Amino acid sequence: MPDTKRLLVCDCAGSMALNPEILGKAAGVEGVTACSFLCTDQVQVATDALSEGGDVTIACRQEADFFEDLAEELGASERLQTVDIRDRAGWTNDENAVPKQAALLAEVALPRPQTPSRDVTSGGVCLILGADETALTAAKRLSDVLAVTCLMTEAPDFVRPINSYDLAMGNISKASGTIGRFEVTVDQYAPMQRTGRGHPGFLAAKDGARSQCDIILDIRGQTPLFPAPEKRDGYFHADPKDKLGVERAIFDASQMVGTFEKPLYIRFDPSICAHSRAQQTGCSKCLNICPTGAITPAGDVVSIDENICAGCGACAAVCPSGAASYDDPSVDYLFRRLRVLSQTFRDSGGVSPRVLFHDEEHGGEMIRLSARFGRGLPADVIPVDVSNVEGVGHAELIAAMGVGFTEALILIGPKTDLTAPETEIEIARAILEGGGHNPELVRLLRPQAPDDLEAILYDRPIEPIKVEPILPLGSRRDVTRLASATLSPAVEAPIELPQGAPYGAIVIDKDLCTLCLSCISLCPVGALTDHADRPAVNFQESACLQCGICKSTCPESAISLMPQLNLSKQAIIPQMLHEEEPFECIECSKPFGVKSTINKVVEKLEGKHWMYTNSDNSKLIQMCDDCRVRAQYHGENSPFQAGERPTIRTTDDYLTGKLDDTE
Repeated sequence: MPDTKRLLVCDCAGSMALNPEILGKAAGVEGVTACSFLCTDQVQVATDALSEGGDVTIACRQEADFFEDLAEELGASERLQTVDIRDRAGWTNDENAVPKQAALLAEVALPRPQTPSRDVTSGGVCLILGADETALTAAKRLSDVLAVTCLMTEAPDFVRPINSYDLAMGNISKASGTIGRFEVTVDQYAPMQRTGRGHPGFLAAKDGARSQCDIILDIRGQTPLFPAPEKRDGYFHADPKDKLGVERAIFDASQMVGTFEKPLYIRFDPSICAHSRAQQTGCSKCLNICPTGAITPAGDVVSIDENICAGCGACAAVCPSGAASYDDPSVDYLFRRLRVLSQTFRDSGGVSPRVLFHDEEHGGEMIRLSARFGRGLPADVIPVDVSNVEGVGHAELIAAMGVGFTEALILIGPKTDLTAPETEIEIARAILEGGGHNPELVRLLRPQAPDDLEAILYDRPIEPIKVEPILPLGSRRDVTRLASATLSPAVEAPIELPQGAPYGAIVIDKDLCTLCLSCISLCPVGALTDHADRPAVNFQESACLQCGICKSTCPESAISLMPQLNLSKQAIIPQMLHEEEPFECIECSKPFGVKSTINKVVEKLEGKHWMYTNSDNSKLIQMCDDCRVRAQYHGENSPFQAGERPTIRTTDDYLTGKLDDTE
């Protein structure tokens, strides 16, 4: 059987224009078949292609489930992939969307790295929190599929012992964990007394009762137990007054039994984390921005709880060192996607592409609605779906410009946490503006409806930047520097950046600095170094994270941070910030310490402090370590003086009889 790659494209009943030759070239396939009714009258074409062997790409996502079922029947599931070129490119009022269709087909041909994951098991032990009859109703319904305990904050008006679930009174004082491993502490815990006649009562209440469960359904109508509750797996929060919301929460909770695949969204390298050194706090950006509380301090580094992490990617977007990097998929895969999309678009006849980052839930649906009922996306706007737009930082935006996109736009939704995107947009705009470009080339889009999105995108007043596209290799920092230098090759002076930016210089007040070198010993990335022969502080600007550890460490408060992006070659070469002559030991002339500091100490102490008056103690300050020790142990009137050292006796002395009998 033939083992060639096949591409099946469909113009969806003639509703969009295709160019099979260009599309086939972009997809890198030899066989291209164009259809109009691939999912109905021409389904045999798909059947034959899947039966013949080789990989098959079908350019249709609307009927992806249908084609996947067909491939499964034919034993070809692993050889099939589908891609949407209709809603994202074909259905548009703009002219000639073929270059964008070609770009999307080239993108899907890129091998996507597998996201690391782990299995999470839920046994179906459910804790329902409530304050009224709504909780009892939910407990009764869920008890058919889950092991339920209903914890009420107020005693119900009427209740009788029920065997299908447990009932108790109490208030949650502490909660932690995630699906399959929640831990709760309950105060005023009082289980229902199941014996006796009449209205059941509750046993004596006690504080500090602890328990574990797999699922929590919170319908108390109070503040959620966790920050960003919608991102905590296994925790369902609904207002009891919102009947539809309660129904949805009950249904979702009922499905949380079994073994689930939990993606490990963030890859963390503690060796380059700049959170702290020697209890001097530096960077805390990920701690401040994590919406779920998955990141906590752990000494000199941070700890990321992979079970709680919801994968928003904000920590990776703001991490200055790359210690926290997004892994669903990795950022280098996103860089490759951007380059392939831009390159293929231009190779296929397109000019000045624009990139639109969006998520699938909100952005994807808005794009589909615009395509079906509105004007669709302009032909030069290439949509790039990402897991969460919070993870798109300044590096991704500047990299997009560097590979040839003329605008980089982020489509945010109603659930988007804007903390990271707004900060990162500000940095990207500062880089562009500092390079002499219009900062509006990178923007956050907040359309309320597809019509609003179309109005924004079809308005093209901004003059695009002409650039020779880069090859985005390396870390986010490396790619940012490379792309920025490519976008602004004539810029010589450092580009001023907003406070908190992860690039910059440090300024040392030489009048205050004593060259104690504390800053050098604690710099987490080696941006600060000393000199082997003399007291000095060297600084490599390209390595500086602006974490601030050097500033908080300096005992003289002589260091300040200067956020900027220096694109010159000087930034990668260590520069001397401060140096002084060393002091020469008065005994052996060996250089040590800082001359000005030694002289200043002697001046302040000699004749002014009782220990340094009418004594030779001031000379000790002017000696190196070795000479100082010898002086203290062997000097006249030294408290450490131990007398003359006795003559060393050897074996030869014994053998030759030279020893004095009195010894």
